[in-house]
Amino acid sequence: MKLLEAIRKPHTILLLSIGLIALLLLGVLVWRSGLFPRGGGDFNGENAYAHVLTQVAFGPRITGTTPNIKTGDYISEQLHSAGWQVEFQPFTYRDTAARNIIARANVGRGPIFILGAHYDTRKHADQDSAHPTDPVPGANDGASGAAVLLELARSLDLTASPHEIWLTFFDAEDNGNIEDWEWIIGSQYMADHLGEVQPEGMILVDMVGDTDQQFYFDTNSDPALSARVWTVAAGLGYGEHFFPVPRWTMTDDHIPFKERGIPAIDIIDFDYPDWHKTTDTADKVSAASLERVGRTLEYFLEVP
Repeated sequence: MKLLEAIRKPHTILLLSIGLIALLLLGVLVWRSGLFPRGGGDFNGENAYAHVLTQVAFGPRITGTTPNIKTGDYISEQLHSAGWQVEFQPFTYRDTAARNIIARANVGRGPIFILGAHYDTRKHADQDSAHPTDPVPGANDGASGAAVLLELARSLDLTASPHEIWLTFFDAEDNGNIEDWEWIIGSQYMADHLGEVQPEGMILVDMVGDTDQQFYFDTNSDPALSARVWTVAAGLGYGEHFFPVPRWTMTDDHIPFKERGIPAIDIIDFDYPDWHKTTDTADKVSAASLERVGRTLEYFLEVP
């Protein structure tokens, strides 16, 4: 992902925040009134963390490499085991073979809702002054989002959801500005090949597992959908981690869907100090952090 802008001016933050906070407060009042049905909350952070460890153990998952292929195969196997319909979406970029993964459930039940994460890792740790050409381990930047989706594949009460749900895993996201590569290649390919399908919404989870978890609004995300998700998080008691204040303007895997007119948001902790460094290792990821994100999405999808 690429940061376009960090919002620093206090008056700009205030103006952008007023409408979003109003939506959030209204949603919290409705949530606490008991009008939102709640699911079983079966998402398990330790299970998600185990998926992080497995991915990291494959090694850096750079697009086109054996660890990347093994990770894609692992993701597919886990999704099949959980009973989802799974397909690979292969494509080639700059003579490099890549694969998105799409898992579907509740096919035909209702409007499509997409959850997404990237599973590739960055070829060079360009933010690491000591090791700028070494690969990034990608425990948080890559593995955490994929791990949340894998545990959701197990924990979601699909009978409670009014949606057809897609869990999507993007390849070739994270090598922008290296050897003339662009960013977000896999998600762009998927969005370009949706055909006549027009999902109701899309939520991206990227760098969601770090131990000092802080989520702010991304101004490139759909404001109403952001407010809905942050409302659920607040209702679950996660207000110390989900802040209803605009802070970032991100180019990430939600953008190609936004450009198709699909409400799309990015749940991302861009304050992560180990971003694009060799120190992005599994000890920087917390099962509790993964569980907060997973349960927020679980409840969100299980509310009619």
